[in-house]
Amino acid sequence: MPLTVEVEQEDDGRWLAEVLELPGVLAYGQTRERAVGGVQALALRVLADRLDHGEPAPQAADVFAVAP
Repeated sequence: MPLTVEVEQEDDGRWLAEVLELPGVLAYGQTRERAVGGVQALALRVLADRLDHGEPAPQAADVFAVAP
């Protein structure tokens, strides 16, 4: 299951990125790239925490595409 990042620009100019499959995982950034990078890092931390606690999480192969 690839994770979907939704990005939008706020009225004040900041960017907001959110991972739709992980409720509450969102990040703001001064640029679109910073918001996306921040939310990707946060999503990885959330998934690692789930794995550490034996909770369900997507398989790494579903989240990452590894080049041959």
